[in-house]
Amino acid sequence: MSSLFKKTKARVGVMTVGHEPYWAQFPGLKEELEGYGREFEEMLRKNDVEVVSAGFVDSVDKSFAASTYLKSQDVDFLFCFLSTYVTSSTAATPILNLSVPTVLVALQPRKRLDYRNTTTYMQLVNDNICSLPEIGGVLVRAGKPAAGMIVGTLYDDERAMKELQGWCQVANTRRAFKYAKIGYMGHTYEGMYDMNSDPTAFTASFGSHVQMLEMCDLAKLVNGATPKETADKQDEIKSVFKISDPFIDPVTRPIKQEDLEWSAKVAVGLDKLILEFGLTGLAYYYRGLDNNEYERIGSNMVLGNSLLTGKGVPLAGEADLKTCAAMLIMDRLDAGGSFAELHPCDFVDDIVLVGHDGPHNIKISDGQPVIRGLDLFHGKSGSGIGVEFSIKSGPVTLLSISQTADGKFKMIATEGESIKGEIPQTGNTNTRCKFNYSVAEFVERWCSAGPTHHFALGVGHVSSKIRNVAKVLGIEVEIV
Repeated sequence: MSSLFKKTKARVGVMTVGHEPYWAQFPGLKEELEGYGREFEEMLRKNDVEVVSAGFVDSVDKSFAASTYLKSQDVDFLFCFLSTYVTSSTAATPILNLSVPTVLVALQPRKRLDYRNTTTYMQLVNDNICSLPEIGGVLVRAGKPAAGMIVGTLYDDERAMKELQGWCQVANTRRAFKYAKIGYMGHTYEGMYDMNSDPTAFTASFGSHVQMLEMCDLAKLVNGATPKETADKQDEIKSVFKISDPFIDPVTRPIKQEDLEWSAKVAVGLDKLILEFGLTGLAYYYRGLDNNEYERIGSNMVLGNSLLTGKGVPLAGEADLKTCAAMLIMDRLDAGGSFAELHPCDFVDDIVLVGHDGPHNIKISDGQPVIRGLDLFHGKSGSGIGVEFSIKSGPVTLLSISQTADGKFKMIATEGESIKGEIPQTGNTNTRCKFNYSVAEFVERWCSAGPTHHFALGVGHVSSKIRNVAKVLGIEVEIV
């Protein structure tokens, strides 16, 4: 990723909790448990998060001190490592005071006790789950249930480590919206009722500011691009994309040098727009008229926004703010996230083509993405360059963010497979997607859930992580 567009890491609080009355009874027990807590902290640091440690907490007084410290550090997430049996007051006090999503972690050092040689000391060292129902129950009773729990062993436990990694990705996803500005430029595509969003409702649900932008903000930066900046961006474009000849579709044409130069200039302007306004993402659309400047800019943003999306700054076409959020979620879950919609079905191979013109996440392209000249963008003004590829074959996840009858946001997700095979060579991205039931039944089920017609298409099966993201954001989720 370009050093200019760095993702913010979640500030993850961690505390190891213990039970003070044990220390006088079992010399050495406290020190051993503190050591296991430090090992868990090191595991966290390997998961691309910023770790803020409150240390070893073994009494209510230390719980209050831990609460004060973690609040001062503005943590986004909390991991509570249960080192042995603890009273719920020790663990629940900071959790309730902080009011951030919390994962309770119970990882015992041994896979099982040495039954014929077990001592009470050995049992206490491995008593990690003993207070888990007590603490979990208290949090439910308090109306602030734990976001999740991880149970297993401290060593050689692949399942536990995957769960830990998943929760760190969820923490990073939540952080991506915190203190974030999502740009909104232009207006939604005329007549797409599902695209319309209330920015205040968006801020209330996701915690991000919606930055209103004008095309003149971008035009100023495009026109200010220097010859060197434009030439460097052309070099980047040529290193990433394969320039392809026209196809049988009459709207395709050769890419002219002036096309590349203008697209590169627009891409430079987009980079500067993101940096100048400190944007985490951007939803944009501007119709333009009679080949005016705004039309020429709007119809030539594809290369720049695909490069940015691949660098972790999602751009959503047709001013789809909700799908911009879906793309951001998928990116922070390390699934990519390409701007997509349903294209024609293939009832012979039992797949549906999934794609779109405009912005795509080239990071998850199956091979080198292709660019073609286009005399027109169907349904839109202008001409320019289109991006064409399929995302990597294998497991995929679709994520749509829609709204319910009462105006609340709702996530809708499903899992399928990206299948290798032919796609139309029309300058649009298309992926052959197959699901667990017939393509006709899939389309019926998906559309019946009430999605927007756009969604984010990503690699891997991540619906369980999406469910956890929805939980920590307080948003309804439906898995189709």
